Amino acid sequence: MKLLREIYGENVKKEDFNELNPSYTVRRAARAILFNKLNQIAFLNVTKDKYHKLPGGGIEENEDIMAALSRELMEEVGAEAAIIDEVGMIIEYKPQFKQISYCYLAKVIGEKNGPSFTEEELDGGFVLEWKNLTEAINILEKDTPESTLGKFIKERDLTFLGHCLQKLK
Repeated sequence: MKLLREIYGENVKKEDFNELNPSYTVRRAARAILFNKLNQIAFLNVTKDKYHKLPGGGIEENEDIMAALSRELMEEVGAEAAIIDEVGMIIEYKPQFKQISYCYLAKVIGEKNGPSFTEEELDGGFVLEWKNLTEAINILEKDTPESTLGKFIKERDLTFLGHCLQKLK
């Protein structure tokens, strides 16, 4: 998968993340730009922190990328998906860990059942929305996340959506 971008946190250097560093941790995540029949994408509004994000999340131990993506889409969107293409990969260097996100272009297959948010997602005020691609980009550009996490997510997902827009032209 093509590396699209590396995003660095404040006072974080790529060199801090090497196998000789005992605190080195890597989190891998699967994400999707998921289209429905109306050509809208699934978009999660994190109301408590004032940002939006693409559906997806962490890849669990002994889980492959596609299994994780399928599980996350079922949890956060309530839908099964068919993968259409790869969008790309982004590496985020955060103070606590390095995160590698793999993003795919997908379409909903079958019926949508609605999300089954975790307690943490419910506490964050997650709301599933469906927006056209250009509208989603405009919304994300105007978001004002209050947390460092939200700022990383905004940059990451704007990059994914921008590459998707170029791919579809």
